[in-house]
Amino acid sequence: MSKDEIPFHTSFKLNGISYSKSELLLFASELVKLTESFQKEIGEFLLAWFNDAALIEVKTSGSTGSPKLISLRKQYMVNSATATGQFFDLKEGDSALLCLSAAYIAGKMMLVRAMILGLELDYIQSSSEPLSSASKYYDFCAMVPLQVQNSIDQLKRIKTLIVGGAPMSYELKGKLKEVSTMIFETYGMTETITHVAVKQINNIDFAQLGNKQNTFVALPNISFYIDDRNCLCIKAPKISDTSIITNDVVELRSESEFHWLGRFDNVINSGGVKLHPEVIEEKLSSFIENRFFVAGLPDVKFGERLVLVVEGLISNEQLLEQIKLDSTFSPFEVPKNIFVLPNFLETETGKIHRKKNILRVKG
Repeated sequence: MSKDEIPFHTSFKLNGISYSKSELLLFASELVKLTESFQKEIGEFLLAWFNDAALIEVKTSGSTGSPKLISLRKQYMVNSATATGQFFDLKEGDSALLCLSAAYIAGKMMLVRAMILGLELDYIQSSSEPLSSASKYYDFCAMVPLQVQNSIDQLKRIKTLIVGGAPMSYELKGKLKEVSTMIFETYGMTETITHVAVKQINNIDFAQLGNKQNTFVALPNISFYIDDRNCLCIKAPKISDTSIITNDVVELRSESEFHWLGRFDNVINSGGVKLHPEVIEEKLSSFIENRFFVAGLPDVKFGERLVLVVEGLISNEQLLEQIKLDSTFSPFEVPKNIFVLPNFLETETGKIHRKKNILRVKG
């Protein structure tokens, strides 16, 4: 796909200014000369987007392994943007806010969606409190959970919000139930060109949903199946040449719906019982305000024992007693030990680096 073949909507605006393709390229050339890294990242992506190559290199987040560069077809990125626009009924002239780094796929795709769908996109520097530096109302925005947590009182200025990059805590979801913004948790990765499924978490009748309230629903032209590990496999012919095999253990409810349980490589086998850390962490989130995660450590009797790792100061004994008394935890889901680290090591995108932090616990 050459730069002349890439669709470009005439209603597209960037920070309130309309651009033709040639004008946008000139602007991008100016952005890369600036000292602010977030502006450089936008400029570098736009220059790469409009070159004659059919592929574009994108860096993965490193949350499930070492960060790496992968190549994505520009046409597939266009297809992904079109599917998002169709699912969320985004129309030309709708306003959108880019508050994520354009160095990664989530930020890049906000730019692509705006150029393909004709959105009026404003960009600001990525921060943990994005709405503190943006005063307008927006139809569409994407954030990570930390940004949402720090913006709850201001979210009413966004009509539709998608949240990704990390699972949302039980506590955060509870705070968002009364927010007027339509909020969706997303499922996806760099290889799927951001989200392929979403889950609405507020402004819905949870009683009517029943056991489907934790269900992710596919975007257009996406279907799912599972392999012999019960891991999700994604058929997405418009964004990938082959099926995408994930390490995410799910409960498949239909070809277009699933309930996410956790990462296959995080599963803890304790005495023959398979424990999904992410399921346990969701329960624990109502007890712990600090950042935390659970993991398995080698154990002579059980093979692996469940441990809880917390960032910052806590009362270990009191917390453990609270967990034991809560009927929602099975005996196997109660951590055998609690470890405290002063500060967590993180990935480049600010996620907890589980493997590096558990190595610190092991000593």
